[in-house]
Amino acid sequence: MSDEQDAPRRRAALRALLRRPLLTVESDPEELVLVRRYQAELREWLSRETGWRLQVDAETARLFKTAPTLEDGTHPARGKAGEPFGRRRYVVLCLALAVLERADAQTTLGRLAEEVLNAAAEPDLAFPFTLDGRAERADLVAVVRLLLGWGVLRRVSGDEESYLSATGDVLYDVRRTVLAALLTGVRGPSTVAAAGFEERLAELTDEAVPDTDELRNRALRRGLTRRLLEDPVVYYDDLDDAERAYLVSQRAAITRRIEEAAGLVAEVRAEGVAMVDPDDELTDVRMPEQRTDGHVTLLVAEYLSGRDGAGRDELVAFVRDAAVRHRSYWRKGVTEPGAAEELLDIALGKLAALRLVEVAADRVRARPAIARYSVEEPTIRETKGAAR
Repeated sequence: MSDEQDAPRRRAALRALLRRPLLTVESDPEELVLVRRYQAELREWLSRETGWRLQVDAETARLFKTAPTLEDGTHPARGKAGEPFGRRRYVVLCLALAVLERADAQTTLGRLAEEVLNAAAEPDLAFPFTLDGRAERADLVAVVRLLLGWGVLRRVSGDEESYLSATGDVLYDVRRTVLAALLTGVRGPSTVAAAGFEERLAELTDEAVPDTDELRNRALRRGLTRRLLEDPVVYYDDLDDAERAYLVSQRAAITRRIEEAAGLVAEVRAEGVAMVDPDDELTDVRMPEQRTDGHVTLLVAEYLSGRDGAGRDELVAFVRDAAVRHRSYWRKGVTEPGAAEELLDIALGKLAALRLVEVAADRVRARPAIARYSVEEPTIRETKGAAR
């Protein structure tokens, strides 16, 4: 097969990994076949351009990505209804993974719950978690459904809703090959000696400092390529001096390689660079988007596009007024007390994830890329001889 025929398939394989870094034979059979077919070329490109590791076997393909920064909290794990995970759910997730590491080939939701409770009560942790209320059982179910989506668990019989209502249990297969591929990091957790959470996280992901100009340039290229692949927008102001200078001088070469390998298109602005996906597939936050939340987000973006920023009270008032104007098209309850605040929080969460705004306690700052959502008044030009 010629390279012209292979190139689109290689690109599709890489895009599948960027969209879903853990592919399984049950959930992603066609994508896994593509990745297995081109694994040598993908592994070589990823290692050279990003420093990311690719592991492929008969049942899974795992791209071990390294986050560009450790401060980004705009892409949380989410539950069935789209609600973001909070601290309790993340702790329960970590405890469930630790329990499953020691579990038999099959387990039940009830047994998993007991083991999580036991782990939470360990003296070194002493995490206040019980399963007395439906809300806490819902946290465990949300974690289990996330693990089902990842392929760590495979449902054999039963349903999580029956567990929530305390009327039944659920039986799962524990897929150890998938479980073993979850953890990503530059070094093993057992080698981390720091005490605080931020320090431990930094140590877990810390990479060796290059000691030659060639290695430093390679590290800069890899780091910038990661950011261009992962972040909706890379602003020059967010980079340090070395990163900024390297991106300015090597921007054309870096973006060309990404375009060729992943099919993304570079959008270059005075403030930075964005790699845009024409097919709108490689994102977990879409804009524009249909329905109420999508319309509110677009209206808030348009409102902020002509301003440096706005206070929260000003934005709440804007959304409240929009809800009155559009209530016949939006979902029920948008004019009820507190609804405008909820709609605004959803919109700002999306805009922050897309690097279009920065949200503080009482003020929202517009970032340069939000200018693409500005709407100008139409200009009507009359032509000579036009009919009157």
